[in-house]
Amino acid sequence: MMLDSGLSDLLDLQEVDLAIDRLLHQRQTLPVLAEYQALGGVRDGAAGQLAERHDVLRQSERDLDKAEGELEILENKLKESETRLFAGGMSGRETEQKRLEVQALRGQQTTMESRVLGLIEVVDPLREESKLLNQELARHNEKLATYEAEIASAWAEIDAQIARRETTKADLAKPISADLMILYEQLRRSKQGVAVGRLTGGVCGGCHLSLSLPEQAEATEWDPPRCIHCMRILVL
Repeated sequence: MMLDSGLSDLLDLQEVDLAIDRLLHQRQTLPVLAEYQALGGVRDGAAGQLAERHDVLRQSERDLDKAEGELEILENKLKESETRLFAGGMSGRETEQKRLEVQALRGQQTTMESRVLGLIEVVDPLREESKLLNQELARHNEKLATYEAEIASAWAEIDAQIARRETTKADLAKPISADLMILYEQLRRSKQGVAVGRLTGGVCGGCHLSLSLPEQAEATEWDPPRCIHCMRILVL
């Protein structure tokens, strides 16, 4: 049977392991992590909205550039036709044809000017909205960077504490046999981190259930002793 003095080392080791577990839980549940993740979702939403607005803006700007180019061509053509009309020297028939051409070009010019103005009314608000979204995104990214620095600092401190306890754990594990360590680690995985319990007043320190005297005797038949209720290692 395993000596209680040897099993007591497992209790000390377990305290260190539980401390490490608490630190790991603390690492994963920092309040700032929840804030960081929530803001990350908001930032991603703003980034998606900005991308959509950019797509619409780019298409609208292309349409505006095209309309302005077509308007410029029309204006040049109208200017040439008006110059030719007012210069005279044409037959009556030619003059009438040129007058009708000028009239048609002026109509096209008016239509195209209306189109350009309409596109400007679309593009300008889109540009302003994109500007505001960019500013919002920049604010989110700045805040996220602050959170990241805070998280990194907290993690560095926690990791240093974990490293110190890992060193302590390695020292405590040296006198413990390999077989007992394997059993201990297996039980820790299946028993929420508590593999060992001291038997105090007939009560298992692991599951907190009472063992009668016959049950205590049965527990000692195991090597190492095991609680008959939860099968954790018992330190008698």
